Amino acid sequence: MMIIGELINTSRKAIREAVEAKDAAYIQKIALEQVEAGATYLDVNCGNMIGQELELMKWLVETIQAVTDHPLCIDSPDDKALEVGLKLLKPGYKPMINSINMESHRFKTVLPLVKEFNGKVVALCIEDAGMPNTAEDRLRIATDLVEGLGKEGIVQDDIYIDPLVKPLSTNDGSGVEVLESIKLIRARFPEVHFTCGLSNISHGLPNRPVLNRLMVVQTMTVGMDGYILNPCDKNMMGMIYASQALLGKDKFCAKYLRAHRKGLYE
Repeated sequence: MMIIGELINTSRKAIREAVEAKDAAYIQKIALEQVEAGATYLDVNCGNMIGQELELMKWLVETIQAVTDHPLCIDSPDDKALEVGLKLLKPGYKPMINSINMESHRFKTVLPLVKEFNGKVVALCIEDAGMPNTAEDRLRIATDLVEGLGKEGIVQDDIYIDPLVKPLSTNDGSGVEVLESIKLIRARFPEVHFTCGLSNISHGLPNRPVLNRLMVVQTMTVGMDGYILNPCDKNMMGMIYASQALLGKDKFCAKYLRAHRKGLYE
């Protein structure tokens, strides 16, 4: 299971204020808390800092790496910002690049970075025509992504398909679409991985944590093996470890028992 810790993102008010103030101590605190909570990668995203992103990406990566060698996921809509972050990463692990998709310009500009830095890559099911509406749309776009990346030497084990979770509040079929998409893509490409911004499912609805936690369980059941989320959410992480145990993916329930000892269950 891969957990990309989502908290270092300037779309979050507290993070934006810390970045604007160059409050390194706060950013480092958030980074270390996510590492301690079990994040596999730490996402680094300042994509909404228009006109400052290249400078701030450099500052963020250097600030985080001053206190931890934990793997980073460099996240930006700007390929130049991705390159800035990737060039600063310490050696010793495969970086994660967030993200590539089937929009012509995006695929063309991000692919060289995936190859140059030998990275894992989040591959979004988006194309020039826009976002997918059905599970079949997602399968078609995922096929283009996996085969297009494969032709360039990117192995399926380094590809993390994001099927695009849409809000349930705008379409009561959004949850089912994602579940069907994962099943279809998993059947076609058994060696690829998955990740997603899971909390999109509950946008605009009350009791969001309830929906998010149940969506984790449901998506894991059909093959989801990665998430972009807050690893400091103890209830969510508890659900993930419990689900792994129940799905036979936790030998001797070792992760579940460690989670119990850490107090992830009430």
